[in-house]
Amino acid sequence: MSKIRLATRSKQGIQTDKQQKLPRKSEESVMLYKGIPSQQSSFHTFSSTVEIEVFRKRLLAWYNNCKRDLPWRKLAAAEADADRRAYAVWVSEVMLQQTQVASVINYYNRWMQKWPTLQDLAGASLEEVNELWSGLGYYSRGKRLQEGARKIVSEMAGHMPRTAEELQKLLPGVGKYTAGAIASIAFGQVTGVVDGNVIRVLCRIRAIGADPTNSAVTDRFWALSHMLVDPAHPGDFNQAMMELGAMVCSPRTPLCMECPVRQHCRAHHRMEKELEDSAKRLTGRTASKYSSVPDVEECGNCSLCLPPSEVWDPGLGVANFPRKAAKKQPRIESTATCVLQRKCHEDTPEYFIVQRPSTGLLAGLWEFPSVLGPGQEKQQKATMANHLRAWVGSDVTVGHLQHVGEVLHIFSHIRQTYTVYFLNLDKYEGNCKMEAGLLPCRWVTKAEFQNSAVSTAMKKVLKAYEKWSSSISATKAAKRKRDSVCASKPVFQAESSSSKRQLSLDSFLAPHPKT
Repeated sequence: MSKIRLATRSKQGIQTDKQQKLPRKSEESVMLYKGIPSQQSSFHTFSSTVEIEVFRKRLLAWYNNCKRDLPWRKLAAAEADADRRAYAVWVSEVMLQQTQVASVINYYNRWMQKWPTLQDLAGASLEEVNELWSGLGYYSRGKRLQEGARKIVSEMAGHMPRTAEELQKLLPGVGKYTAGAIASIAFGQVTGVVDGNVIRVLCRIRAIGADPTNSAVTDRFWALSHMLVDPAHPGDFNQAMMELGAMVCSPRTPLCMECPVRQHCRAHHRMEKELEDSAKRLTGRTASKYSSVPDVEECGNCSLCLPPSEVWDPGLGVANFPRKAAKKQPRIESTATCVLQRKCHEDTPEYFIVQRPSTGLLAGLWEFPSVLGPGQEKQQKATMANHLRAWVGSDVTVGHLQHVGEVLHIFSHIRQTYTVYFLNLDKYEGNCKMEAGLLPCRWVTKAEFQNSAVSTAMKKVLKAYEKWSSSISATKAAKRKRDSVCASKPVFQAESSSSKRQLSLDSFLAPHPKT
C-alpha cells in the first residue's frame, strides 16, 4: 500500500512541474534529486500548485507595499530603453555582491551620473573606474563591468544579451545569479535567482538543513527558485524574495510575525510545534493545533534534513536554518610598506605611490611602496631599504627608516598585517626617480591620494602614519616647552635650591647632641 501511495505522489509531483512549464533541467532537478525518495522530496519542495499560487500572491502583495525605495529600482521601472534598463540593473547587481545596500547607494548614484550608458562606460579608462570604485572593495568587479561594456559596444552593436543563458555565456564576470537577475528584472525572462538571501528563505520555508554550499543542495535551491517564480512578474518576484531575506527573514533575528509567507514556512511550523509540545508537557494537554502539519521527523534521515549532529536549538527558532557551513580560515599574510614623504611648495607634504600590477589582488590600484613577506623588524627594514633603492637611490640604509606601527586589514580570504615605516626625503638627500622596468609611480598630495584609486588598506596606512606623526610632533613640542621653561629660570635659584638640598642632607647626617 505504501509503495502505491509513493508512486501516486511522485506522478502528481511531476504533473505539477509540467503545469509550471519549467525548463527541462529545472523540472528534472525538482523531482529527481539523487538518492531521495519522492515522499521525502515532496517535504522539501512544493507539491501543490495551489500553494505556489498563494505563496506568490502573498509575497508580491507584501513587496508592493513594503519594498525599499532604491535608485536602481527607480531606474529599472522608469527606463523605456531595454539596454539602458539592463545596464542599470547590471551595475547594481555587481555592486551589491558581498556589499551592503547602504554602502552601495552613493557609489551607484555617482557611477550612473558619470557613465549613464554602456557607451559612456566603454569609453572610460580603467584608472577612472578604479578611482570611483575605491573603497567599495572587490575591485575586479569594476574592471569586469568595463570589460563587459566594451565587449557589448564593440562586438554586439551596443545591445545586451536578452537571456540569462546568453548573459552568463558572453559577459565577463557575470555568473548564474547576476544573469538571472538581469534577465528577469530588465527583460522579463521567467527564471529564478539564488543568492544568500534567497537561500535563507528557501531553507526555512522548506526546512532544508543540508550544507548550503554543497553543489547538489545548490541545484535544489535553483530548482525551487525556478518553480516558485511568478511567470507574470518574474523580476518583481525575484526582488521580493531577496527583499524578504534582507528585511524580514534575517540571519539572526528574523521577524516571523511580519513575514507574509509564514503560513508556508516549515521552520516556523516546527518552532510553533516545539512551543506547543512544551506547553502540552507542562499542562497535560494532548491535542496540538499543528498536528496536521508534516513534521520534519516524517521525512526521515534524508540528505536535505538537518543532520543528527545539528541538534535543534529552541532558542534559535527558525534561525536553526540554514545550516551553518564551516568557514574557511583566511590566509595569514604580512607586508612591509613605507610612507615616503617630501615637502613641495608652501610646505605641503607629498606622498610617493606606485601602481600595482594589472593582474592579481588589487590589480591596477595605487599604493605606498610595499614588499610581501614576514620577518623581524630588522629583517623587514633591510628588505624594505633594498626595495626602495630602485626609486630613492643606492645610499638609502636601514637607519633612515622609522617604524610607525602595524595596520590590520581583512580581505575576504586574507588576513593582512601591514608593518608601516616612514622615510622623510627632506632629511635625506635621495630623490625618487623612475627607471625603465619599474612600476608606474607618482607624487600626490593628501587630497590627490584620497581621490586616487587606492585601497581601503592603504587609506588605513596613511591614517596610521598621520596619527604617529601627530604623536611625535606633540612629544617634540612638549620637550621644547620644558626646555624653554628650564632655560628661563635664573641660575642662582637653581643653586639655592641645590644648596638647600645639600644642607638638609648635611643636617641629616650630622651627629645629634646628647641630652
